[in-house]
Amino acid sequence: MSGLEGNCEVHNPHDELCDRIAEKLPEESQIARAAELFKVFGDPTRLKILTLLSISECCVCDIAKLIDLSQSAVSHQLRILRQTRLVKYRKQGKEAFYSLDDEHVSEILSLGFEHAGEEQGGGR
Repeated sequence: MSGLEGNCEVHNPHDELCDRIAEKLPEESQIARAAELFKVFGDPTRLKILTLLSISECCVCDIAKLIDLSQSAVSHQLRILRQTRLVKYRKQGKEAFYSLDDEHVSEILSLGFEHAGEEQGGGR
C-alpha cells in the first residue's frame, strides 16, 4: 500500500475552484480564534463541564461533585471557559452559578457528540 493513498497523483490545481474557495475563507485572525476555541473543547474535563452545563445551570460546588474534582480545579477550568466565552456566570449571594454562554455552545456540543457517535466510514 502506497503512502500516497488518498493523494492526487498529478499536481494540477483547479484554479477556478481554488479562487472561488479562497474568496470565502475566513480571515486568519478568525481562524486563529476558532482554533483556540476548539482547543478548549479538546480537554475532557472542560468537555464534561460544558456537557453538564448544557443540561442545567450549576454552582461551582455542584460541578465539582458531578465530575469529582476539587472546587479549585473546577474554578480553574471555568476561568478558561469564561475567557473563551463558552460559559457565563451569575452571583447569587455567596454562590456563583454557571451556564453556557449562548445557544451556539450547545449546538457545537450536540453536533460534536452526534458526529462522535457515528459509525466510522471511509471516503468522507
